[in-house]
Amino acid sequence: MIASAGNKGDTVRSDCFVEITLNPGQGNLIHLQSRVGSLYGNSIRELCLEILDFYEVKDAKVEVVDTGALPFVIAARMEAALKQFIKGKRGFLFELLPQNRYKTAKDKNRRSRLYLPGNNPKLMVNAGIYGADGIILDLEDSVAPDKKEEARLLVRNALSQVDFYGAERMVRINQIPKGIDDLEYIVPYNVNTILIPKCEWAQQVRDVEKEISRISGKEDGGIHLMPIIESALGVENAYQIASASPNVVAMAIGLEDYTADIGVVRTDGGRESYVARSRVVNAACAAGIQPIDSVFSDFEDMEALAANARESKALGFVGMGCIHPRQVKVVNETFSPGKNEIEKAKEIVIAFDKAQREGKAVVAVGSKMVDPPVVKRAIYTIDNAINAGKLDKNWRAGNE
Repeated sequence: MIASAGNKGDTVRSDCFVEITLNPGQGNLIHLQSRVGSLYGNSIRELCLEILDFYEVKDAKVEVVDTGALPFVIAARMEAALKQFIKGKRGFLFELLPQNRYKTAKDKNRRSRLYLPGNNPKLMVNAGIYGADGIILDLEDSVAPDKKEEARLLVRNALSQVDFYGAERMVRINQIPKGIDDLEYIVPYNVNTILIPKCEWAQQVRDVEKEISRISGKEDGGIHLMPIIESALGVENAYQIASASPNVVAMAIGLEDYTADIGVVRTDGGRESYVARSRVVNAACAAGIQPIDSVFSDFEDMEALAANARESKALGFVGMGCIHPRQVKVVNETFSPGKNEIEKAKEIVIAFDKAQREGKAVVAVGSKMVDPPVVKRAIYTIDNAINAGKLDKNWRAGNE
């Protein structure tokens, strides 16, 4: 019997290909082909033997083609191959890095979320350095159907071993009901937020939350949820989805699938999705959660990206998706308050606070009257500026 897992080829980096042949009576043999074999060959062989011992495999010939894979990648590939022989859920696990033990707030900045394919470790190993507010390890559309199981193991190990540098640790599971099976691989490893793709009913959110509670042993689950609306039916049910659980912190729209569902071509201008995007924003805001826009698919045109992001912000979205690291800076900058926005917001808050201290019911800033909704918007701008590092949290000192 022969089983294999992983990737190989001239363009493959930070990965490995493992082929295991059961070899009765011959003991365990490791054959390694590696660009870094002179430095790390012995440690790679030792890891492979340790995994074989963990699964009580005594007679296997293992061929490893390594292109700079880190231990958590090699282990995931070994496990994926071995589980074609071995039944059961027992996994070869790594301890969670201490720096990955953080939680994220419900209202944290989610200006940018960077999608990384769940079966390609090349970008994973540097996931946290790109500056995205959230890093999404994707198990859905970016993973070929015959690679889903391999991706689950790799994403599980990455959650334990990759330094996210404080970015929100996100995983996009597969479409429900298949995505329910993904949760066993991610819930125990301090994932912060789970994205639920192609969400059309509130019950899908509740089904995910129920399974999270079962796995975690916590009644409320303790994990944020972000449904993604990607169909006409999803748009119609957007408010029910957004308010399906207290753990829903944001709701996104996926325009590639949405435009396909209504039978139109997606354009940079977005006229064809204006109604759907506005309804998603309204539903999210009515439910008290963050509305998040779709990805922009042309990762080389930064001007078009910036224009799209400005339009998105004007519609009421607080962030959008990124499919390439180079998009992150533009998206973060666009969805952060500008200098003029911040100064105007400070002026409004200071004037309103002064009016309240003086017992005045209304206040004018310049030639305009300021009422509570305007102040609320100004406070929101200031909070965003603080979270984005554009304003000191003690900004009031010396300004009153």
